[in-house]
Amino acid sequence: MQLSFLRPLYNRPGPWCSVYLDASRDTHDSRPALDLRWRALKGQLLEQGADPANIDAVERVVRGHDPMAGDYGLAVFATGGRVVLSEYLSAPPLRDLASWSTLPHTMPLVAQRGEQVAWVRVLADRTGADAIAVSAGGVPRKAHVKGRESYQLRQVNPGGWSQSRYQRAAMEAWHHNAGDAAAATAELAEKVGADVVVVAGDIRATGMIAAQLPERWQDVLVRTDAGSRTGGADPMAMDDLTVQTIAEVADQRITTALDRFGVQEDVGAGLDAVVSALQRNQVDTMLIVDDASANGKLWIGPEPTEIATDPGQLMNMSVADPQRVRADAALLRALVGTDAELTVLAPEEAPELTDGVGAVLRYVDASTPGRGNG
Repeated sequence: MQLSFLRPLYNRPGPWCSVYLDASRDTHDSRPALDLRWRALKGQLLEQGADPANIDAVERVVRGHDPMAGDYGLAVFATGGRVVLSEYLSAPPLRDLASWSTLPHTMPLVAQRGEQVAWVRVLADRTGADAIAVSAGGVPRKAHVKGRESYQLRQVNPGGWSQSRYQRAAMEAWHHNAGDAAAATAELAEKVGADVVVVAGDIRATGMIAAQLPERWQDVLVRTDAGSRTGGADPMAMDDLTVQTIAEVADQRITTALDRFGVQEDVGAGLDAVVSALQRNQVDTMLIVDDASANGKLWIGPEPTEIATDPGQLMNMSVADPQRVRADAALLRALVGTDAELTVLAPEEAPELTDGVGAVLRYVDASTPGRGNG
């Protein structure tokens, strides 16, 4: 998982208000229920010493956001009297949460996000295509392609000397329209850095579009005849295939990260080793078990790589005033600051991961803890 979307949170000093809230509005009494939940969280923030300006900033988002249908949640982060990041959650958080702390409490957000897969889906027929793309950060882009050719899109069987001319005209029109759709698809895929391209709809159109895509997008292409551009068509089969394909890509990423970690033979295993690797900017990808009950602590200085298991280590690094913070918050700040990635694991995916954390390293040298001769 790339964490660049969190960078605005670590480019500003704290302390931070971090709020996770069930904002569902699927019942007649949803507004009063939302008010009650927010008042409870506001009380918790006041008890923790949060200042009114930050609380008011969060409250404006909670009360003023555009509601979604069904069950969903909100994550809101504020400092300096303004909201720096707010996100809709596709499902309510496991529990409402309010935190006033030195660093933003971002672990629940990244755990719920999971592996983010950028994708493009194209629904095509012989006249053009409708395309939607979603970046790894969840930002959607859309395109509607009306093919340049509208004359003679259907192969006919008139008989006589003109039949072959009609057949050729239809094929050429399909090919041109598919080329336009392929160009739009490739442009969207480039913009979002797509991991998956799903091309659905008319079987002949999808084949022509696939054939005209650049090779790099053919390598991540999934074709299906599910879906139709006609009004009233049921999108369920196409939606199911898209979700399944995205899930498979996400699962493969997790498997790859675990495999890479496994071949290191215990290098980068455990909290001490991960902290040491972050100090050295060695971490490529950190693995962490999702544990909502985790409450471990680490020490930090002003810089992302100033992270330690005890304050003495930081004092030896010339940090004058080490701060004690949540371990997961310190780890995430260090990952963002060193452009490292994160893989969040369910407990059953890594039952023997030491301290519930490990790291795939960018490099290993003689001084790397666990190297054997370091």
